[in-house]
Amino acid sequence: MFVRLLLPVLFALVGLAPAADDKPAFTVTEDNDRVRLTTDSLEASIKKKGYVSGVEAGSLLDKKTGARDLGFGLDIVDWIMEPGSDEAYRDKLPGDLPYVFNNLFHGKHAKRSIEGPQICTQAKQLKPTVIKGADFVAIQQEHNYTLAAPGKKTGSKWEQTIVFPRGKRYFISADKITAKNASDAMFLRIDMPGHIKHKNGDTFSEVYLSYRNENGGKIEPKEFAKDFAPDDKFLYTRDDKKIPKRIIRAYHIRDPKTGKDGPWLAGMTLDPGVVYEAWCHQRGYICMIEEIGGRPIKAGETFGAAFIVGYFDSIEEMEKVYDEFAGHQGLEVSAKGWKLLRKN
Repeated sequence: MFVRLLLPVLFALVGLAPAADDKPAFTVTEDNDRVRLTTDSLEASIKKKGYVSGVEAGSLLDKKTGARDLGFGLDIVDWIMEPGSDEAYRDKLPGDLPYVFNNLFHGKHAKRSIEGPQICTQAKQLKPTVIKGADFVAIQQEHNYTLAAPGKKTGSKWEQTIVFPRGKRYFISADKITAKNASDAMFLRIDMPGHIKHKNGDTFSEVYLSYRNENGGKIEPKEFAKDFAPDDKFLYTRDDKKIPKRIIRAYHIRDPKTGKDGPWLAGMTLDPGVVYEAWCHQRGYICMIEEIGGRPIKAGETFGAAFIVGYFDSIEEMEKVYDEFAGHQGLEVSAKGWKLLRKN
């Protein structure tokens, strides 16, 4: 008994801590296929090969609850696009650049790809860089687009930065494009936060869209019982005269076996004004696509967005975190630290 009482005193006197407190805040392992990391609150992995960009599907583990993401990955990246149809030259487009609309997948809005291919499925391999700080670990990755529409140049640069801070159940990320081409309304298409795999709503109890007025922004699983197009319902299109206070898109995870609710998984776009269009529709799974940008840009200029993605116990908690970081578009990181930027 005397020894047990004396140990804490001895540790304090010599400036030591018990072994349990000596555990590193982060562990990072890396092989040919992915980077795996563990923080005190999360586990995650970043793929190098195959389906790349963002955080790997099913890998974001919330240590507090044991929950995992339900889709194909988080902050996953596609093409550079703009409004307008490619029908006049569709037969001349290489690779996966043709964009067919007027269907359940893409809806009725005419859009066309400027550069590709789709990064997540066609880039095939990325080379993520790991940056470790005193209270965070970060991943940076990039890719130059190799396909372009007629009259457009290839080579626009996509950059992604993901920061996992100590003690947080979420990560901060940013996507940035340095454009090789000019456009009246260039945008980047991403998954934000990510899609939702389910069978008749078994894996989630509700979806939350902060910019939707009906029912406090909440949507029941029954609304996703059948496939519908992006512009049939739940579509957000930017109106500069009434930009919402927040852009938060989230789903409430539910255990399909017990029916018990877990945490929310949310994706927050920290500057609402950068969101050009966003939808939440059913196409075999719930597809949560977001388009960022959609404003005039010249060759050599940049645009992008910053996000917070992760787990929360309530909508109120999401709003509190959102408001703490609201208004930022970019993310900068070095071994000395990280900071959000007002401009990308």
